[in-house]
Amino acid sequence: MHVLVVENMPHSDLGLVGIALAEAGARLDIRKAYAGDALPAEPEPYDALVVLGGEQSARDDALHPYLPTLCHLMRRFTEMDRAVLGICLGSQLLARAHGGDNRLGVAHEFGWREIGLTAAGQADPVLSAAGARFPAFQWHSDTFTLPPAAEVLAGNDAVPLQAFRIGRASYGMQFHFEAGTAVIARWKEIYKDQIDRIDPDWLSRSADLEAQHGTASDTAGLALARAWVHRIVVAQDGAAARVDAA
Repeated sequence: MHVLVVENMPHSDLGLVGIALAEAGARLDIRKAYAGDALPAEPEPYDALVVLGGEQSARDDALHPYLPTLCHLMRRFTEMDRAVLGICLGSQLLARAHGGDNRLGVAHEFGWREIGLTAAGQADPVLSAAGARFPAFQWHSDTFTLPPAAEVLAGNDAVPLQAFRIGRASYGMQFHFEAGTAVIARWKEIYKDQIDRIDPDWLSRSADLEAQHGTASDTAGLALARAWVHRIVVAQDGAAARVDAA
């Protein structure tokens, strides 16, 4: 299994998705697009694409001119029925790639928040793996409208569009389900100043918040990661074979 991973800012971390990919024996090609790494023009030779989060907006083309190319690449993966996973900014870029509108600065969420599945989400092979309701870590201020070909899979009161799917296996997840407690512990150190600006009391309360939500969030996140990896189809000996996650 050959997976292309696109990072949009320093200190990106595959987290729980990385665990699921390692369990499946995936070979990763990590491109730091924000630092100038070139992006391939077409999906070949990859079986799947992961696009991680970032501090920029999904329309920040002037400062990050690779974004239109990345959107085109995400669309091409979908058109070729190759699994796509967009997380946070990645979900906003996936929406843009398929005709959704990006709405900037209107959807502020930070910390663990509850996610609830729609009826479609409860029937979806990936989202249903986490259960009908679960906590997940949030860190965003933008959102998007649903692309014409997409189906809403999850939402909450603050942001009704938290997850969507296009086609068989292209998923946009606004929430950071990949960010288990180990990742969040690193974020607390690296981004202390930014977190203080968002919520001056959050770091002092974070241990109690983690005790309330961390285990359930880790469990749901790893279940989602494994279920998405299971949607990756790999060409083997001329035939398509789905890879089972551990």
